[in-house]
Amino acid sequence: MPSLLPAVAEQLFRDIQKTYQETSQSKTRVVNVPDDLLIALKFVFGPCALQALDLVDQRSVTCLSSPSGRKAFQVMGGSGRLYSCFVSCHYCPCPAFAYTVLRRNEGLLCKHILAAYLCQALGVTEEESVSDQQMSMLLSGTAAP
Repeated sequence: MPSLLPAVAEQLFRDIQKTYQETSQSKTRVVNVPDDLLIALKFVFGPCALQALDLVDQRSVTCLSSPSGRKAFQVMGGSGRLYSCFVSCHYCPCPAFAYTVLRRNEGLLCKHILAAYLCQALGVTEEESVSDQQMSMLLSGTAAP
């Protein structure tokens, strides 16, 4: 799991992943995150936790991977804008990340990055392969795949 987050956040994602793995082995395909983990999400990540869960429910997260092993996440925001997030370096170009996380240091991350982490933990991330050239363009901000 992510090494840039506090240990409590990393453990929370592991607990969610463990819960998902247990429920996915049962006959039901519905993912139910227990109330205690939902409360912990809200406590650790604040108001963006509910917004991130909405993005997860809407299947708004796509993991792009290239042959060279690079990964980026594209998250369709609530406004319809597509954000390219990089969890490996803990970055999102959205205004909330710039203001709340970087400028005011009031949150660990924005709803887009949290949604990417949650989708990974729950195993519901859409996967898409892109060429190294497309990934390079995405990383440089010159174009989206």
